[in-house]
Amino acid sequence: MALIAVIGAAGRQGMAQVRQALAQGHDVRAISRRPDPFAGADIEGLERVTVVPMDLYDPSTYAAALKGVDHIFYTHPLQARADRATLVGQVGKAAAELGVKRVVWNTSSWIPDRPGDPFTYGANTAGINALWRSGAAGTVFGAVLFMDNLLTNWARPFIVNEGRYVYPHNPMLEANWISLDDVARFMLASIERPDLEGAWINIGGPERLRGPQVAEALSEALGKPIRYDPCTPEAFGRYLVDAAGDEMPEAIRDQFAREIAAFYEYNNTAPTRPFAVNMDYVYERFPELAGTLETLGAWAKRQNWSESNFRPPFG
Repeated sequence: MALIAVIGAAGRQGMAQVRQALAQGHDVRAISRRPDPFAGADIEGLERVTVVPMDLYDPSTYAAALKGVDHIFYTHPLQARADRATLVGQVGKAAAELGVKRVVWNTSSWIPDRPGDPFTYGANTAGINALWRSGAAGTVFGAVLFMDNLLTNWARPFIVNEGRYVYPHNPMLEANWISLDDVARFMLASIERPDLEGAWINIGGPERLRGPQVAEALSEALGKPIRYDPCTPEAFGRYLVDAAGDEMPEAIRDQFAREIAAFYEYNNTAPTRPFAVNMDYVYERFPELAGTLETLGAWAKRQNWSESNFRPPFG
C-alpha cells in the first residue's frame, strides 16, 4: 500500500480522496493548515491519517510536508490567490525533487483539447503544461460537474425546504454528474498505471442528464416532488455570493457574481459541451470502473440531507 499526500484535505474533494484512499488500504498524509481538518466528519480509518501543515503559496514549506510520500493528490483551491499553472507547477517541481512517484491533479472542471478556451478551461490547459514541464510524473483528471454540489448551502435549502432544484443549466443542457467519491476512485486507479503517466482525461458519471431528469432522481431519493426551476446565470452568481456571506470580502463580491454569470452563459451555449463526457472512451481507459460508478439517484439516496457543519456555501 502507498502513502498518499492529499493537498487540501479539509475540503469536500480532499475528504473524499482521504476517505477512498483509506478504504483501499492506503495511508494518508493530510496536508492542511487546520490542526483537525476532519473534526466531526464520518471517515473510517482516521488513525492512519497524519495531518501536516503546508502553505501552498510558499514553496519553501513543501519539502518538509511532502518528503517521503509515494503520491500527491492535488485539487486547486476554489478561491486561490495564485493561478492554476503557478500552483500546480510548484507542486510538480517539489514532487520531482523529492522523487514522488505520481502527482494526480483533479482540475475540478472540463479540460479542452485545444488552447484558448475561456474561464478555468483555458487555465487547465496552462496548468497541465506547467505540470508536465515541472519534471514530475503526473496524471490529470477533468471532473466536469459534481453531484455533491447539490448538498451545498445554496443548493440544498431550495431542494429540501422548497421542493425546487435550482441550477443555471438550460433545460436541454446535458451533463455527466459525478460524485466526489467516484472522482477519488479514478485518482486512485491511476497511481499504479504506467500508461496514465503524462495523461489527461475528462471524467463524469454514468448518466448524461438534463435538468428535469436530475429533479426526477432527487424526487425519488427524497420521497417528495422536486421540480426543476432553472435560474438565470446572473441570478446564480448572486445566489453564490449571498450563500458565501461574510466569508467573501465585500470588495470582490460583484466581480465574483459577474464572473460566475459569464461562466454559465458560456456553458449553456458552448459548442464544446463542457459538461458532457464521452464515457465510452473513459471506460476504455478504466475498464475496472465500468459498471461501478454511482448514478445520481443512488448517490442522492445515501446522502444526509439534514443540516451539517460540513456544507460549504458553494463549490
